[in-house]
Amino acid sequence: MTKAKVYKSKVSAAIHEMAADLHDADVIDKKTMREFDDSCLTPIHEFTPDQIRALREREHVSQTVFSYYLNISKDSVSQWERGEKRPAGTSLKLLSLIEKKGLEAIA
Repeated sequence: MTKAKVYKSKVSAAIHEMAADLHDADVIDKKTMREFDDSCLTPIHEFTPDQIRALREREHVSQTVFSYYLNISKDSVSQWERGEKRPAGTSLKLLSLIEKKGLEAIA
């Protein structure tokens, strides 16, 4: 299964798709493709427990509702906010999108 890419904009998506096609055709190299990835894809970063809580509260949702949108358990959100566990992978990407565009971006 291929992970869905989330782009900064429709223009970025089109540029990235074209670059990926050029890479597949061996017209551009891996280094150039990585540069396109960095410029077109939504960046992700680590979140502290306080940042996760603040993000959820900014969106005015409970841990249960937040977990529903992230497709994880309520206990996971609770553990993130207490610092017992840290989000990774897809969860980090979704948190980055929520941070930038709001919860409606993934709804």
